Amino acid sequence: MGHSAPKIAAIPGIAEEIAGLLGPMLIETVDHVGELSFTVVREKLADAMEVLRDRAHYQQLMEVAGVDYPERPERFEVCYHLLSVTRNHRVRVKVSTDEDKPVPSVTHIWPVAGWLEREVFDMYGVIFSGNPDLRRILTDYGFKGYPQRKDFPLTGYVELRYSEEDKRVVYEPVRLAQDFRSFDFMSPWEGAQYVLPGDEKAPQAPGAPSPAPAPPPPPAAPKGEEKGDKPKVTEKSGDSGAGEPTDSKANAKSPEAPAKPAADTDEGKGAAKPEDKA
Repeated sequence: MGHSAPKIAAIPGIAEEIAGLLGPMLIETVDHVGELSFTVVREKLADAMEVLRDRAHYQQLMEVAGVDYPERPERFEVCYHLLSVTRNHRVRVKVSTDEDKPVPSVTHIWPVAGWLEREVFDMYGVIFSGNPDLRRILTDYGFKGYPQRKDFPLTGYVELRYSEEDKRVVYEPVRLAQDFRSFDFMSPWEGAQYVLPGDEKAPQAPGAPSPAPAPPPPPAAPKGEEKGDKPKVTEKSGDSGAGEPTDSKANAKSPEAPAKPAADTDEGKGAAKPEDKA
């Protein structure tokens, strides 16, 4: 079974060709696993995109994505994925920015960039200058923060629920009980700190720590005694456990009870019926 990704033609010399077209707008070219990435000057992004569309024949803008590197002075990378239909080839164009420096919008080149830039703005807070409708598109109205930033808490800041009292969705600060905040998971690489059943037969690995011995099994019952606690049962109808008056009354025979057959009769012993004896 082949790879699910579409086949892209390998064009010899394409990196040098694009580098020559971009000229001083190009900062870095990376060719990794058959994918070309071009980092360009942020202020010259729109000019570089026009060159790639008109002269390098990359007609379509397929995606705009953001990446967060908090350790960098310009922590955000905005990645543009371009497709050439006529050359059957894809390239990636990247620019770097931070929370304050805007990235030029390319909506005048590809109108589809409007929503794509709004997604990056919504998730990372990157500002795009020239976008005519730069609003949040994925999060709710009044959302605070940017969810895809590495410093955004996984639990968020607020939680929402439907209030039966107010008959609407309300927002409340996230409250996590301490029981759900501290977890102590056993590392699967270190293993258990005690001997699991059957592990005592395996040889000790060199350099491995000696685990603590397993707890001893509970003592066995003495010989002649039943294992475990003997359940309390009632052997006779008179052993009610409610005292002598109740026991005496339980032993008394009811007048409606059927008569017990005599011991010397053949009833119940497979004797022949009277008509059979005749």
